[in-house]
Amino acid sequence: MRVLIIKLTSMGDLMHALPALTDAANAIPGIEFDWVVDKNFSAVPLWHPAVKNVITTAHRQWKKSFIQTWRAGVFSDFKQQLNQGDYDLVIDLQNNMKSATVSWFYNGDVHGLDKGYCREKFAYKAYKHRYAIPERQHAIDRMRQILSQALNYALPDSPPNYGTDFSQYDLPKLDFDLPEKVLIFVHNASWLSKLWPLASWQQLVAKAVEQGYSVLLPCGNDEEYQRAQAIAAISEQAYALPRLSLNEVAALAHRAKGAVCSDTGLAHLAAVAGLPAQTIYGSTATQLIGTVGENQHHIVSELSCAPCYKRTCPKPEAINREPVCMAEISAETVWHRLDGLLQAQ
Repeated sequence: MRVLIIKLTSMGDLMHALPALTDAANAIPGIEFDWVVDKNFSAVPLWHPAVKNVITTAHRQWKKSFIQTWRAGVFSDFKQQLNQGDYDLVIDLQNNMKSATVSWFYNGDVHGLDKGYCREKFAYKAYKHRYAIPERQHAIDRMRQILSQALNYALPDSPPNYGTDFSQYDLPKLDFDLPEKVLIFVHNASWLSKLWPLASWQQLVAKAVEQGYSVLLPCGNDEEYQRAQAIAAISEQAYALPRLSLNEVAALAHRAKGAVCSDTGLAHLAAVAGLPAQTIYGSTATQLIGTVGENQHHIVSELSCAPCYKRTCPKPEAINREPVCMAEISAETVWHRLDGLLQAQ
């Protein structure tokens, strides 16, 4: 059986879909998946052994230069590629207008969520077969339910299984040597309200180094690299890394002893890799998008205003709109919990 998955972004959301594929592979022996995904995240689907091919999109680029993209024949080429596979079922696991647009490019029937259950109101119109999956639950649970209904197998009651084994995956060789005891600190996030204070990260680095660890600080852009450099300045055993591919970061996660993460996509990579991790939450709720998996633990702000789902902190005492809820989480608390997790391994 061959199935096409449509799920374009973002990093963590893509990883949330992997357990659904594991369920399907266990229920339907021999099932194979192709996956439509944004080119920036094309590595993620191929981490699952049941995914054979990816079809990439470039929505940001297409949107920026729509006329030029259309005249260059990019859309017609994409439609041809989308329709050349002989699929038994096509399903949109993202269910917003961006993914619905891709669904309209497909010449056959597409499965997706029903009216009132999609992330964006009119996306359901792209789907011939529709499912009513309640929204107020974790994204992993929703996608497991969608795929089980679309493929008509019983939803297992087992914990989510990402199905990824990086020891068996052909990860790239790093062009630098790793220390034996290394931790990954994921300091970046897309919202200001998700950022733990720079001084707190510095204090945590100092505690890790005192215990004989080296610390790696991955980055996704120049701004994050500058922040990582400021954190790493506290110790010669802390390293701000230049931008790496997702497969290279996966190689780091496979070799590291543990991680501390902000609420961002790389926190979910730690979960996929099975890396013991503490992830810090303030403005967002773990019930809907928190990291899931063995050795994944959450440190959640205890302020009454959290989670607020604001991109910047609205409290009057917030300095430069930086999150008060994150500032009240101490480096001592984070290290104590991480150290306990590391000692238990």
